[in-house]
This record gives sequence, structure tokens and C-alpha cells, in this order.
Amino acid sequence: MLWAFLICALGVLGLIGRLGYLMIFRSEHYGVMAEELHQRERDIKAARGTIYDANGQVLATNRTVCTVSVIHNQISDPDEVVRVLSEQLSVDEDKVRKAVEKYSAREIIKTNVDKTTGDAIRACNLNGVKVDEDYKRYYPYDTLASKVLGFTGSDNQGIIGLEVIYEEELKGLDGQILTMTDAKGVELDGMAEERVEPIPGNNLVLSLDVNIQQYAEQVAKKVMEEKNAKQVSVILMNPQNGEILAMVNVPEFNLNDPFTLNYELTESVSAEEKQNLLNKMWRNACINDTYEPGSTFKIITMAAALEENVVSLNDSFFCPGYRVVEDRRIRCHKVQGHGAENFLQGAMNSCNPVFIDVGLRLGVDRYYSYFEQFGLKKKTGVDLPGEAGTIMHQKENMGEVELATVSFGQSFQITPLQLVTTAASLVNGGHRVTPHFGVKVVGNDGELRKTFTYETEESIISEETSETLRYMLEKVVSEGTGKKAYLEGYTIGGKTATSEKLPRRSGKYISSFLGFAPAENPQVIGLIAIDEPEGIYYGGTVAAPVMADIFANILPYLDISRNNTLGVEE
Repeated sequence: MLWAFLICALGVLGLIGRLGYLMIFRSEHYGVMAEELHQRERDIKAARGTIYDANGQVLATNRTVCTVSVIHNQISDPDEVVRVLSEQLSVDEDKVRKAVEKYSAREIIKTNVDKTTGDAIRACNLNGVKVDEDYKRYYPYDTLASKVLGFTGSDNQGIIGLEVIYEEELKGLDGQILTMTDAKGVELDGMAEERVEPIPGNNLVLSLDVNIQQYAEQVAKKVMEEKNAKQVSVILMNPQNGEILAMVNVPEFNLNDPFTLNYELTESVSAEEKQNLLNKMWRNACINDTYEPGSTFKIITMAAALEENVVSLNDSFFCPGYRVVEDRRIRCHKVQGHGAENFLQGAMNSCNPVFIDVGLRLGVDRYYSYFEQFGLKKKTGVDLPGEAGTIMHQKENMGEVELATVSFGQSFQITPLQLVTTAASLVNGGHRVTPHFGVKVVGNDGELRKTFTYETEESIISEETSETLRYMLEKVVSEGTGKKAYLEGYTIGGKTATSEKLPRRSGKYISSFLGFAPAENPQVIGLIAIDEPEGIYYGGTVAAPVMADIFANILPYLDISRNNTLGVEE
């Protein structure tokens, strides 16, 4: 009996000691746990940051919407809740009833509900029904730069484009509503709700200019309709610092309704097929897709040959209309040939045999070295998702035939943005720029939070070579194949291209023109690519005048004055 008493006494003392420890030293911890057990949490969505263009125009903002939910244990009249929510939200009664009857802390009936509807439901004072304000992304210009800006999903997170790249800057921090309940989940009378206020996201300022983007889109739509083209892409960029002023991919889609195709389907498709069509619609051809650049790539061959001193402007060539390389007969676009011409004239005439000869003078090793030196083997680093890389022969697999075709822009593929970026770096004096949209991040208080900096690579070619290249490309526009891009009073440099799509002899082409102005000190560089134009498809005839139209409108807007001059000794 004594031993039993002692054991019981020790047990009671141990329990008393443990109880004292929990009550004195652990009281705060278990108090928090008890409070959490009786708290119901509802998120308050943070307002996503606004996206502005270079002039302060709003490109993406928020609209107030509501999230309607139910809490089973707090509902006093289930039938009335089902009736009201079904009518107001246009949701099937069975779906609402299933949510109402489900034993859970909270069941969401519908998100992104119009605020007017949310206020009407709130006015019904239905026990157990919660109407919380939320935010939905809104794009004032609907389709403008849709494949650049991107959009957000139902959770207000970025899905594609700049919205996903700058997610951390834009998203903000959600708040919470905390409600005290009893063990059954019923709100306790007299207990006020606690609110943890959300912190809105920061605002993003872009280099994109709404006015330039709008005009470029209008011109692109017009030529797409006139030539019944598959699509048209336009890039306009400041070649001195890589700031992108406009990026067009028509047809665009409606950012406020991104899950609806921008054309009508002629037959029913499965959900998977529909998703594939949406993914295709969302693709940004300027960075996600590669193509054979054709004669616009001759700019790279010109720069490498001039830098390596394997050719001068007055070197003589002869074009009989073709050039035989090993066992291949490679023709010029002028079947009867250009005859005798110097290097400058060969560039002005966009003569394939001349560029084949120049490429062979460089040789595989040197040409491949410049290909890498100019940055063509790496991605541009643009602040958009899904950038494609260059598809190029392995050096060991390049023979004279491959070198010949690469020298005038065939048998390999790059993105349109890679071509523009490389050309910009060759005509701006020789510093490789990083193309970009993001300029700075600003807080809601107007304070600067961050200024973005981008990598540059100096001296990829000499200033002398860059000056000569600018002179040659100005001659291409003023006297050569790019005449239709000429503008009275301006010095425009550029290069035309007509690229035959694979498979060869399919009759499908990409007509393009790459131009910059003013030629002696480029402030804007642009590329237009017209995919599968019907009828006349030559770049000099179809694409060059479109870029001239764009330049005629944006150069005065950018305060680039007329009557610039350019001169280089031949």
C-alpha cells in the first residue's frame, strides 16, 4: 500500500509540475494555437501593380471584382442561399447546393464577380454567405501589344509575357480577414473581424510607346489584309541602348478575354486541341519563332568581311546569274546576272554570287568566329519568356556549300529579334546591346524602387567598320534594292530580303526589310517580316514601303530632324 501511495503521489506531482510548466512557460504558445483553432481566414487579394508605357499611359491596371463563398455552419436558410446565389451568379442550382451542403471551412462559389452583383448579394444579408472584394486585371487597350504584355490567370498571377517576367515586382502581398468562431464554425457574437491589410504591388514602367505601337499595328494589319498574309511582325528599337519602342505580332488577341480564340472555328475541337490553338495564338513570333533571314543577314557578312579586311568597297566581282560551289549551282535572284560590279554595287544589288565570294574569302573558321563574336550563338537576353536560340550548323559540319548559303542568309535560322539586335550592334558603333522593355519600378507612393540595367558588350566591331557599313546600307536604300524605303529629307539605311520557306519550291515566302535612321547616327532601327504574302512577294516591293510609312510617321514624333547627310570615302 505504501509503495502504491508513493507511486501515485509521484505521478500527481509530475502532472502538477507539467501543468504548471504549460500554464506558466507555454501559455502564450498554446493561447495562439487556441486562437488559430477558432479563427477563419479569408484572403484579401493585393492590387497588382500598374504597367505604364514610356509616356505614362496605363497599359495594365485592375478592376474591383468580388469572390462569393459560403460557410456551411453559418448558413441558417440553405434554400434561400441556393436560390439567391444561383440567380445572381447565373450558376446551376445543383452546383450551388452541393457547395452549401458541404461540411468545410469555406467553399468558393464564384470568383471575378462584377462588383455590382457582389453588392446586390451583400445587400441580401444572407447568413453564411461571404462577399469579399478582389481584383481582376484590366487592359485598357484590349489587343495592343498582347503578346508582349501577356495576361494573368484566375489567381491574378502572370501567365505569359511581361506579366510573368515581372511577377515579383507586380504581385504585391495578400492580406487576410480573421473571424472568431466556436467549435462548430459559427461566428461568435460581439467579436469583431480582424484585418491584415494587403500590400499592393509596385508599378512597372516600360520603354514601349503606345503611340508608336498603335501606328505600327495599324500598318501591319493593313498590309496583312492587302497581301492576305499569314501574319506580320514588326520590331522597333533604339539601337543605342536596346530599348524596344514597339513589338507587333498581328493578328493580336484580346487581353481582357485571352481564352477566346481571335478567329472562329469551323469545326468542334477537343479541350486539348483548343489549348494547343490558344498556345499558338499567344506565341510571340518575334522571339519564340525562328526563320531563315535571307538577304537581311548579308549585313552580318558585310560587317565580318570589312572588319577582317578581306574586301573593300571597290573590289571587283562578276555575276553571271549563279555561282558554282563544289557540286552545287547557286543562283542569283537576277537570273541573267548583274555582270561586273564592285562590292558596294553588289550590296546595293543584293547579289548572292558576290556574297558567296566574300563568305568564301573569310572561310569557315573566321566566319564562324565572327558569328560568335557578334553574339549570334547566344540568346539576346530580352525580358520576355520563351526566347528561341539560333539554329546553326556545327562548325565541323560546315563545308563550302554551307558557308556559301549562310553568307546570304540561308540554311540556318534565327529569331527576328536576334537579327534586329545584331544589326543594331553593328551600326551603332560596335557595342552589343541587350533588347528590353523594362525601364524602372516605381512604388505606389511614387518613389523609385529600382532602375533596370542591362549588359552591353563593347567593340564587337570597330567604329570605322560600323561607319562604312552604315554608308553601304544607306546606298542600298537611296540607290539599290531598298529604294521603296527612301524618305525625302532623311538618310535611311537598310536591307531587303525575300526568304523562301521550307520546303523549297513550296511557293511560300517571308518578305522583310530591316532599316534604321538616321543612317549616320541611328536612333531607331526596325524590322518588318510579312509571312506568306500572296501575289508579289519581294521584300523590296512589299516590305520596304511599309517600313518607309512607319518611319515617315515616327521619326518626326521622335524629334529626328530631316536633312541629315552621310558621307564615306570609297
